[in-house]
Amino acid sequence: MRNILLKELKLSASFLSYLFILFGFMFFIPGYPILCGVFFVTLGIFQSFQTAREANDIVYSALLPIAKKDVVKGKYLFVCFIEAAALILMIIITIIRMTALADSPVYRANALMNANFFALGMAFFIFGLFNWIFVAGFFKTAYKFARPFVVYIIAAFATIAVAEALHHFPGFELLNAFGSEHIVLQLITLSTGIITYFLMTVFSYKVACKRFETIDL
Repeated sequence: MRNILLKELKLSASFLSYLFILFGFMFFIPGYPILCGVFFVTLGIFQSFQTAREANDIVYSALLPIAKKDVVKGKYLFVCFIEAAALILMIIITIIRMTALADSPVYRANALMNANFFALGMAFFIFGLFNWIFVAGFFKTAYKFARPFVVYIIAAFATIAVAEALHHFPGFELLNAFGSEHIVLQLITLSTGIITYFLMTVFSYKVACKRFETIDL
């Protein structure tokens, strides 16, 4: 497993995948839909799939003395690695905003989503959507990726729009809590996001393995 991941990190990955992790810093930006940072991280991962396709990486990987499902596993390990790195950055920034910057006027006056555990839960959910829609969709052919990425874009921005709008509706104001306000609700939404991410990733991995086994490279 370690060698498969190293191969992805060193040979298959685009530099943009690493660079776009820094879009996690968008969680600091007031007056901006911070979940767009999650989308840009996935856009960086998409660049690695594009680079790998042009280099015939899937065929090369399939020729290695490993099972076909290990080729899929390598891609998923890489994707989850980049997502985890971005999430760690977002978590650190969110904690800073929930503690040292909790009473900052620039954030208190922000009409858009606040950086809290609910926002992190939504970040996990969007990453799960990427794994489910795009990564599993790519392995239908192990070559074509435009259609699954377009479908993912629509789903991701629809999710961002709903998440940004929710706290403006009566009864949902608590989702935009500052600091440790309504911490139990925040932790529930974060836990839900994490569980959803895990389920979507595991399910999509199994589907991708089955699809890739049927492809004649």
